Amino acid sequence: MDAIPIFSFFFLISIHSLLVSIKAADTIAVNQTIKDGQTIVSAQETFELGFFSPGNKTQNRYLGIWYKRLATGTIAWVANRQTPITNKSGELTLHPDGILVLRDSATNRTIWTSDSFGAARTPVARLFDSGNLMVVNDDDDKLENYIWQSFDHPSNTFLPGIRFGRNLERGVIRNVTSWKSEDDPSPGPYMVYMDFNGFPQIFQKNGDVIQFRLGIWNGLGFTGMPSLRANQIFSIRYVSNEIETFSDFSLINASVLSRLSLSPLGDMSWWNWIDRTQGWFLFMTPTVDNCVRYALCGVYGSCDIEQSPSCECLKGFVPKRRDQWDVSDWTGGCEREIALDCVAGDGFRKYSSLKLPDTRQSWFDTNMTLAECETKCRNECNCTAYTTLDIKDDIGCLLWYDELIDMRKFSTNGQDIYIRMATAELEKDEKIFRKKKPLKVILIPLVVGLAILLGLCVLIIKRKRSQNPKAQANDHIEPSDVIDLPLFSLSKLRVATDNFSFGNKLGEGGFGPVYKGVLSDGQEVAVKRLSTSSSQGVEEFKNEVLFISRLQHRNLVRILGCCVERQERMLVYEYLPNKGLDLFLFDETQSKLLGWSQRLHIINGIARGLLYLHEDSRLRIIHRDLKAANILLDRDMNPKISDFGLARSFGGHETETNTKRVVGTYGYMSPEYAGDGIFSVKSDIFSFGVLVLEIISGKKNRGFFHEDHNHNLLGHAWKLHQVGKALELVDASMMESDQTFGVWLCIHVGLLCVQHNPADRPNMSTVVMMLGSDGQLPEPKEPGYYLQDDRFGPENSSSIQTHHSNNGLTVTLLHPR
Repeated sequence: MDAIPIFSFFFLISIHSLLVSIKAADTIAVNQTIKDGQTIVSAQETFELGFFSPGNKTQNRYLGIWYKRLATGTIAWVANRQTPITNKSGELTLHPDGILVLRDSATNRTIWTSDSFGAARTPVARLFDSGNLMVVNDDDDKLENYIWQSFDHPSNTFLPGIRFGRNLERGVIRNVTSWKSEDDPSPGPYMVYMDFNGFPQIFQKNGDVIQFRLGIWNGLGFTGMPSLRANQIFSIRYVSNEIETFSDFSLINASVLSRLSLSPLGDMSWWNWIDRTQGWFLFMTPTVDNCVRYALCGVYGSCDIEQSPSCECLKGFVPKRRDQWDVSDWTGGCEREIALDCVAGDGFRKYSSLKLPDTRQSWFDTNMTLAECETKCRNECNCTAYTTLDIKDDIGCLLWYDELIDMRKFSTNGQDIYIRMATAELEKDEKIFRKKKPLKVILIPLVVGLAILLGLCVLIIKRKRSQNPKAQANDHIEPSDVIDLPLFSLSKLRVATDNFSFGNKLGEGGFGPVYKGVLSDGQEVAVKRLSTSSSQGVEEFKNEVLFISRLQHRNLVRILGCCVERQERMLVYEYLPNKGLDLFLFDETQSKLLGWSQRLHIINGIARGLLYLHEDSRLRIIHRDLKAANILLDRDMNPKISDFGLARSFGGHETETNTKRVVGTYGYMSPEYAGDGIFSVKSDIFSFGVLVLEIISGKKNRGFFHEDHNHNLLGHAWKLHQVGKALELVDASMMESDQTFGVWLCIHVGLLCVQHNPADRPNMSTVVMMLGSDGQLPEPKEPGYYLQDDRFGPENSSSIQTHHSNNGLTVTLLHPR
């Protein structure tokens, strides 16, 4: 009879223990041990802590935190980065003093320990859904009184809530350091850190060499990357007081998974997790162009990606070594044309739209006005410049006490700085102003008369040139036109391409033939050779030199140099072995190699490349010939936009322009461009939409055939979308049943991009956001040119004369005005 109560007692004890265990799944109690194979999981199962082996090449074991529900198992934090455990005998224990101890039980060796701050009364370690492992007192509800936290010791990942900077009270400095490799989480050579000399600013370095400087916080954003500001995904803040100085970011939607990571190759990238694709989506990366390089132009030099060469001295300064500048070595910087004379009196000249210089030799006050700031700088002879510290609230003073270095010109969101100049230098401005004023009455009619005369001369010259095609082909290119590019000798390229042999020929376009080559160091290259009979090629060569040499992005083809020798004009690019996207999409056999995840990767890569061209690049480029053949694929099938021969640059406030010479490819040209010669970024958006629908369907827009109608691919996709059958557009060789929403979303975005009215089409930043969104999208309207015979629109077809074939090659259309 007593057995039943005893059994009940032990049963209740077991149930109680089980409930306690379940309740405490996210915690480690005092003297509790987590062994290899055991884990703790945060309350909402967002993160998990345990032991792991990175990559596929090592059996070393590490204690880490990773995303629990993600198939990728992305690691967010590692404890024993430098001291791996060589077997599965690792054990993590929380000691009564609040210190976590990781040891190898096989050797009884201590591998890693946490530190502690404050008294440990009732310590417990808890893993939060933020990814933060904290040791706290269980009787204290205030998390800010923590004993220790992993967020104070980030690895290669910056999560929302990590305070990037320092806390003087706790004695912690939070930096992000790359892994050595994908298989080795020990600290690599790359580090992103906050420097606290002068006004705090953020740098990235490789070893001891500074690579780039994100700059200081000016109240709205970081001066070295104006685009890194609060948006609909996250908000950023900067806090500085007597206890701590830090910057962190928080998510607007807490359900979003977002991280900033530093790769083993030194790439800092912002990633968002997309459930429907079960993968990380690259949301943002710092603009990568030549002007990002730290101190590229030396002291008092400014980098302007729109100029050639990129570096120039600020007004009132000249190169210290002209011979070095002539060979594109600008690191020596600039010096004053007229030396300062503080006793005689100096003044200040305003320079606008700049990235503020390095502030490690600076002084600041958060409460002074700009007028007070000028007075203080004027009264101190060693003060070289001043500016407003917080442009959002128009308050604060920042002074420099050394030569100014690492500046660049921005088209938007740059900042003003006032630089000390000699009075004699400033008097030049006054003299110029005084001279201009009395001459206005004489100059205005003179200029108008000269303009009329010049216009008549240009008109006559153009008429003569149009009557003499050979004269047009005699345009020449000087070596000075390509000063930003490394130069290859003709003999070197002859050897590399086997004397431009037919066997090495990759293809040919309006520019001329393209050859594969192998340089003496074994590097494979693609050599674009300007055809001597192509007047179009001369113009395209200049365009490529002007644009692509100043652009650098992972989704743009990379130029390595050029050759301007004798009558030869050649461009040398990285060789991309998988060649053009069209060779995969429109080939029945090759298309089977492109599954849905690969096609989505290509769509996203093209979108990021276009976003860079349209909005993030200094030049604001419109490509004008975006098509499958101009998307090249590297060994890993990463897409790279190529062929900038027809590209155009827009100014900061321009929205559209028109041309009498319409260039592009049938099937990709927008209605307003092909019909009226009007082009804008929305013209590229249209081409992108066509490309998206081609990637999904595996069919060409132009020449598309369907037995039920005479629509092209755009019309067919729109027709299917209207009746709820959009997925019938999909290339049967790549459809995966669990990816239907992602496919549908891309079709929807593609149709939004090809709408007839340019104003209805989204811009590229919106496109990128939509591709990474699970939210509701607007309904697309009727696409442009959706009938197979609707080439130019009903009103404009008679005004166009075709000069090249329409078999997929770039064409030129002339509009009489």
